[in-house]
Amino acid sequence: MDDNPAIGQCLCGAVKFRISGKFESFFLCHCARCRKDSGSAHSANLFSSTAKITWISGEENIKTFRLPGSRHVKSFCSDCGAALPVSQPEVDLLVVPAGSLDSRIDMRPNAHIYCSSRAIWDNDLASIESIDGLPG
Repeated sequence: MDDNPAIGQCLCGAVKFRISGKFESFFLCHCARCRKDSGSAHSANLFSSTAKITWISGEENIKTFRLPGSRHVKSFCSDCGAALPVSQPEVDLLVVPAGSLDSRIDMRPNAHIYCSSRAIWDNDLASIESIDGLPG
């Protein structure tokens, strides 16, 4: 992302936001916590120590869960459950779920991380059939 603000929202559209500033990194995390958060093989998050978030609407719908004894934090819409950005001012970090953005992301992921925790079924996925919609 460059200096053009990025916009995003939750699945139901109740929570909308704008991100001003640049992302420094983009990681696909395979740790067990991120797999639980996403319900998938990994999370896909953008990170910035300088970008700022402005909540356009629905801030009252945001719920945040902090896993006790860890640095793991997740924000989500209380109506639809979609993942939302998390500002962590105590460590100067904004974490933005890539899928929550409606704007184009002009950077590729930097790396897969916590690969030692990768789900056993998350192996050689590029070799399986690709279907452009629901299977017939």
